[in-house]
Amino acid sequence: MDLLRSLPLGLYLEQPQTWLHKLDPRVKFIWLMSFLTSYSFANNFWRVLLVALLILFTVIARIPRRVWQQQMGWLLTLSFFVLAIAAISPDGLGVDYQSRLPANLQVLTQPANTNNSATATEQLKSSKSYTYVLFHKGPVRVTRRSLDLAVRLSTIIFTVIYSTNLYLLTTAPEEITAGVESLMQPLRRFKIPVTEITLTLTLSLRFIPLVLEEVQNLVRSVMTRAINWKKLGLKGAVKVWLIVAERLLENLLLRASQMASAMMVRGFTSPNEHRVPWHELRLKLRDWLAIASLTVFWGIRVVFGNQI
Repeated sequence: MDLLRSLPLGLYLEQPQTWLHKLDPRVKFIWLMSFLTSYSFANNFWRVLLVALLILFTVIARIPRRVWQQQMGWLLTLSFFVLAIAAISPDGLGVDYQSRLPANLQVLTQPANTNNSATATEQLKSSKSYTYVLFHKGPVRVTRRSLDLAVRLSTIIFTVIYSTNLYLLTTAPEEITAGVESLMQPLRRFKIPVTEITLTLTLSLRFIPLVLEEVQNLVRSVMTRAINWKKLGLKGAVKVWLIVAERLLENLLLRASQMASAMMVRGFTSPNEHRVPWHELRLKLRDWLAIASLTVFWGIRVVFGNQI
C-alpha cells in the first residue's frame, strides 16, 4: 500500500512538465476560482459542462494515466452513486401531484374561431407531453426535482474536489505561494499580514505529503502485526484504531515541532525579516491566451449557463 502513489491527493507532479505546469500560477488560480464560483446559480447544462471540461483538460494536458486514472475513477464512481441515490430519494415536496387533465381525457371547450381552436390544441398537446414524475415503478420514483437535485450534488462533488486536485497537481507549492501573495498585494493597505498568510499556506502544502506518509507507515505497521480482528471483536478493533489515531496525532505534532525548530535554527524568525524569493512571476503568450479563454468561458456562462 503506497498512498503517495496510489492516492496522490494534493501532491505536485514534477515530471513530466505539461502545458498546465507552464502556465502562470495566478492565471491557474483565477481559472480555479472561476470553476468554483461559476457553479452558483447555474443550470444543469453548465454543471455537466464543467465536469466535461475538467476531464478534457486532464486528457489534453497529457498527464500520465497512472496519476489521474484512480482518482478520477473513484470520484466518478462516488458522483454516480450520489446521482443514483439522490434521484430516487424523495424530492422534499410533500404534495401528491396529479395530472392536469381529467382521467377520461375529455376537454370541454367553447366554440371559437379557428385561431383559438389551434391555440387550444397546441396547449393541450403541450400539457400532455409534460410529466412531473419521470419514472415510477414500485418503490422507485424519479421526479424532475429529485433528478435536478441529483445532478447538482453529483457534479458539485466532482467539480470541487477534482478541480482543486488538478490545480495542486500541476502547480508547485512555491508557485502557489508566489501567485497568491501577488494577488493579495492590495490587501497590504488594510494592514493584513499577507506574507504570514502565504508562508502558512506554503507550510500547509508542504505538510500534506508528511501526513500521507505517516498514515501509510501506521497502516503498514498494523498490517505487519497480523492482528486477528475476529477475536478482538468490535470493541477491541475500535480500541486499536483509537490507539493508531492517537499515535498519528503525536507523530504529526512531532513533525510540526521539528519543522518549526529547523526554521528557527536557520534564522527564520519573521517573514518580513527573512524574505524568500518564492518564484519569478511573468506573464507569457500562453498566459494571455489562457486569460482570453477565460473571457470566453465567462461569456458562455452568462449567456447559456444561467439558471432559469
